[in-house]
Amino acid sequence: MNKLFLFVLTFTFFNHFEAKESLLLKPKAVVVWQPSHQTDTGKDFSEAKTCNGIVEAAMASKPKLKEFKVWSLDQPNLHHNNQGSNTIIEHTTAVIDGKISGYAYELIESNKRKPDVFIAVHNNGGTKRHAIWGFIHEGDAYEAENRVLAARLIAAVSAATDLENRGVQLDSSTGRNDYTCKSTGKRGFYSLDENVNTAKYRVLLEVGDNGVSKDFLENPANQKKMGEAIKAELAKWMAEKNLD
Repeated sequence: MNKLFLFVLTFTFFNHFEAKESLLLKPKAVVVWQPSHQTDTGKDFSEAKTCNGIVEAAMASKPKLKEFKVWSLDQPNLHHNNQGSNTIIEHTTAVIDGKISGYAYELIESNKRKPDVFIAVHNNGGTKRHAIWGFIHEGDAYEAENRVLAARLIAAVSAATDLENRGVQLDSSTGRNDYTCKSTGKRGFYSLDENVNTAKYRVLLEVGDNGVSKDFLENPANQKKMGEAIKAELAKWMAEKNLD
């Protein structure tokens, strides 16, 4: 009887230990942040600086996630590492003088992390609106889920600030320039294209306008407030999706 009891006790202990260890070793979902690297948008304005401020604030705020930033600003041996558009072939997929673009570098670095969630942060321009927009990739297998995520993130920022919520748009809706998704044949955002970006969930936020929102965007207190709002809502969404 004593031997049987000892066997059961030992078996139960090791099963409990293994279950607990398995739980502790469960890999966390990976989040990648991509702040704009553009320094040529707006007059006397660095979109790279304001967007990086928002992303750094998000990454510094709780809860701590398994998160990384990809940013080409000042990286050597790249073309368009401090300017360029997500919607232009020359600025994204083109190889110039043997160099890849800043965007290509960022997506390569992101894919190395095998991200579950990818969030790009940019500032809009020429809209004459003090607002926030969300963009998702048209024709994506996770288009509906990405729409929900983008909507929640921009709603959180709008609620924490005086930015108008302008809703979620498809990347093809801008109709800008010449980068197209090879799956749909429609114009899109390079960073959100599932053929380029391996993350399951991918959204791009256009935060404010580099004209009418300039002073607001350059204020570190506002960057912190927006970053914290994005992080809090992202963490909530991830918990609901069992991604935490």
